[in-house]
Amino acid sequence: MAALSEQEQEILAFEHLRWKSEGAKEEEIRRRFGVEPWRYFQQLNALIDRPEAQEADPVTVRQLLQRRG
Repeated sequence: MAALSEQEQEILAFEHLRWKSEGAKEEEIRRRFGVEPWRYFQQLNALIDRPEAQEADPVTVRQLLQRRG
């Protein structure tokens, strides 16, 4: 099983943050990760399907999977 990259770990940590508005989160995604929000969310959705993400942060991954439905 491959370990999570530094960026993947940062994405999981980023999902712990709370935002007053979706616009603020989107701006921070652009600034911090250098991608458009739609691309970030593609990466996030692929990441939470990986067993390595589940092992690294089971609570966050479970919450994200529940939100995704």
